[in-house]
Amino acid sequence: MNNRAKPLYRTAFWISCIGLIAIISDFGYTQTAIYQKMIDGFYFFVLTVGLISTFARYIQQFILIKRKVFIFDLLSVLFTLWIFQMYLFVGVPFDTDLLLENPIWVKIAVLMTFVREFSELRINFSRTLLNPAQIFILSFLVIIFIGSFLLVLPNATYDGITYADALFTSTSAVCVTGLTVVDTATHFTLFGQTIIMILIQLGGLGILTFASYFSYFFKGGTTYENQFALSDITNSRKLGEVFSTLKFIILITFGIELFSGLLIYSSVGSGSFNTESERLFFSAFHSISAFCNAGFSTLSNSIYDTGFRFNYYLQSVIILTFVLGGLGFPIVVNVLNYLKYLFSNLLSFSSGKKRYRPWVLSLNSRINLITTLSIMFVAFIVFYLLEYNNTLAEHNSFGKIVTALFGATTPRTAGFNTIDTAAIAFPTLMMVMLLMWIGASPQSTGGGIKTSTFAIALLNILSLARGKSRIEIFRREIADVSVRRAFAIIVLSFVVIGLAITFISIFDPGKRLVDIAFECFSAYGTVGLSLGITGDLSSASKFVIIIVMFVGRISTLSLVIALFRKIKHENYSYPKEEIIIN
Repeated sequence: MNNRAKPLYRTAFWISCIGLIAIISDFGYTQTAIYQKMIDGFYFFVLTVGLISTFARYIQQFILIKRKVFIFDLLSVLFTLWIFQMYLFVGVPFDTDLLLENPIWVKIAVLMTFVREFSELRINFSRTLLNPAQIFILSFLVIIFIGSFLLVLPNATYDGITYADALFTSTSAVCVTGLTVVDTATHFTLFGQTIIMILIQLGGLGILTFASYFSYFFKGGTTYENQFALSDITNSRKLGEVFSTLKFIILITFGIELFSGLLIYSSVGSGSFNTESERLFFSAFHSISAFCNAGFSTLSNSIYDTGFRFNYYLQSVIILTFVLGGLGFPIVVNVLNYLKYLFSNLLSFSSGKKRYRPWVLSLNSRINLITTLSIMFVAFIVFYLLEYNNTLAEHNSFGKIVTALFGATTPRTAGFNTIDTAAIAFPTLMMVMLLMWIGASPQSTGGGIKTSTFAIALLNILSLARGKSRIEIFRREIADVSVRRAFAIIVLSFVVIGLAITFISIFDPGKRLVDIAFECFSAYGTVGLSLGITGDLSSASKFVIIIVMFVGRISTLSLVIALFRKIKHENYSYPKEEIIIN
């Protein structure tokens, strides 16, 4: 790239950043006529600079036309030129002009300009400054604080919100928890709910996923250092698989969310909403919230709200969505590859060219799928039997099955509720806390200790009971490092939850211990279910829950790894001795 053009690209980037701030200000504050005119004029200045920067980039590097990003640039330029033509030369079809009104598509064009200029930056994850765990944690902190400042904007709420409550809500959204101190449906405006939805999406996937892949997509490559750092974050086995993994994550996420949104849209009637746009927003919000296992809802009582608690079609769609989100991206990709393998064998069976590929379904997928299905089945049976004459009494036969399945699966980090959680029986309450502690599968949008950790712990118990020195399953041996990690995660989870219960009991001595414990398990598992005490907690207790939600999302082990410096591997070992355990 020509060094003479660098100031132009740098200037275009910063101007696009100011344009993004202008959009936030435009939505977040009620503007006076003079300020609205200034903002409208600045939007077109941003678009002009963006066009100049894009044209200059292709003039100096015509080879860029061969990249996939050329399609995005072409559409972006044509869209921007169309806006200029409509506003400056036509004006009539929009029933407006530049100085009187600024429709949403101008803001979209400015946002596209920002994405284009931001993606041209060189994103470098330098290991000399921060390790991957520290970068991962820092990215979540940045999103949380940005989200908290956005939620305190005047137009984000109807009656205002304290910064402490905004920080709690932002943390809950980014950590895909769902615990709320104010009613999302009645307290936040459409702008505020949109912010929450975006925070859920960014928190579910991670800002590094978006930033890294789009930077790679726009620039057509990256450094080896970035690939090493991202391979640790995405757990990619091969360096060359880093960006293909990120691509699969993004495509699977948006694909499932789109399909789920369409099903949710078809499951709710237009009579439940004032306008068609409200119905569309409801579908998009709950699709994203379900897949990211966030549990946020634009209904005051979640799916238990009047008019929705008996909508079993809607509940079935949401169950399917958050179960897929809780499986984890590697497992979903592996299952898709396995189904593709089976389908190709079916097609080639008639021709006699059937091919056998061993271990298409990996050991990780097998363990997590079996554990997930087993937990779901047992929890469903227990929930159905314990709540048959309690919270399930108002439902018909089919409704009892769907509601029991919902109640058995939502504690595993989803957080939606179709029953009154405070009314469930005490034995069911204990089971729900266990499910919240176990959580979803690894590398998913859910929290908890993860199904693989729980499975390894059970397998270790069985191995010790049989007198084996190794954990073996499916003719494979579980690595010692996996067993040590599982043990560390379990111990650290109890430490975090125990400390949280202790501190909240001190700060809010009037609360029942079972309510506090339920809240802490829900926060650590990033579930979002509550017995109704979240909004009544003191400021100190809310801060404790904020910490627990954050630790639960990033995982305690990642936090410990980020805090301690790794030592070099030494090529020696000390004599081994057994310690008396019992």
